[in-house]
Amino acid sequence: MKKILVVEDEKNLAKILEVKLEKEGYKVFVAQNGQEGFDQALLHHPDLILLDIIMPVMDGMTMLRQLREDDWGKKVPVILLTNLNDSESIAEASKKGVYDYLVKADWKLEDIVEIIDKKLK
Repeated sequence: MKKILVVEDEKNLAKILEVKLEKEGYKVFVAQNGQEGFDQALLHHPDLILLDIIMPVMDGMTMLRQLREDDWGKKVPVILLTNLNDSESIAEASKKGVYDYLVKADWKLEDIVEIIDKKLK
């Protein structure tokens, strides 16, 4: 069973993603901020991480930078799921080896699942 870590501070969105991905056959872990996400990523070694950028405690880009410093974390696919769509954020994300960059307002839940399935199946 493939594992996905959802790092998202919007509790409703995190729950919707968790329920949908579990129905699709994934084991899902949820973290409410970047520090929790970083800790869970190193503990569970998920097959893919869905990562928000703007969060309390530690933002997503800081988590991503720290993740990429770890031997395992260098290789894990990360999909940024955010409300930011400025070119600076996109450029920084691509430098960090992000698999995809999705602006929340532009995507439906089914689209996100399809992108995850393409990467993991």
